[in-house]
Amino acid sequence: MASMTRVARDASIIAWRNLLNLRRTPGSVIAALVQPVMFVLLLAYVFGGSLGGGDYRTFLMGGIFAQAVTFNAAFTALGLAHDMDKGIVDRFRSLPMPRMAVILGRTLSDLIMSTVTLVVTSLCGLLVGWRVAGSLGAMMGAYLLILFFAFAMSWVGATIGLMARSVEVAQSAGLIWLFPVTFVSSSFVSTATMPGPLRTVAEWNPISAVATAVRRLFDNPPPGGIPVGDAWPVVHALPYALLSATAITAAFMLLALRRFRAVTVG
Repeated sequence: MASMTRVARDASIIAWRNLLNLRRTPGSVIAALVQPVMFVLLLAYVFGGSLGGGDYRTFLMGGIFAQAVTFNAAFTALGLAHDMDKGIVDRFRSLPMPRMAVILGRTLSDLIMSTVTLVVTSLCGLLVGWRVAGSLGAMMGAYLLILFFAFAMSWVGATIGLMARSVEVAQSAGLIWLFPVTFVSSSFVSTATMPGPLRTVAEWNPISAVATAVRRLFDNPPPGGIPVGDAWPVVHALPYALLSATAITAAFMLLALRRFRAVTVG
């Protein structure tokens, strides 16, 4: 218990330090906030007219939320790679601090950034006509699910940042996987319209489960022209989303810690 308290205390200090350092890199913060707004406007008004108009814009937001917090994994990868490159992690290692606290502090600070992203994205959604029709409890559950998934994705980003040999590599590696993972899903269209193997991949994609579960909690049904699949992850989107986020967090937390020990040995 004392060890866990120490990890939590040191991680909160690291998280606060990371948040304070954002003042020196306002461009990265602006980019993290502008990206989901850009996707909302582009998809809502460029494609929305042919996919259901106002109903599609309401349907779209669940996918935008899932995509936005997934893209923030690149923010985690870049921040941790920058700390490694500048020798800041080596300075932390010289302190009587649990190794877990360094990475946990990064993921916690980025979870706060994801919360800010979520607020900005919600406001943008309201401007384009999105509304929550579900209960207050269901709405809070949807936001908590999104943040839980954001925390899981931050551990993916942390692992990438620790494996990258430079900030430039982390920037490329942190982004290259995001587009296929987020677009081969039900974030923006139904998986039922996809061909064979691609449809199966999209249906079992955790991002699809999060987007579908969030839509149901918000009571944002798909427009009449968008078919709904009947695969197990689609029908049981909420439990699958929770299981996926838990598994991703556990797996990548272990990988990140092992990689951290490897790069800071000696």
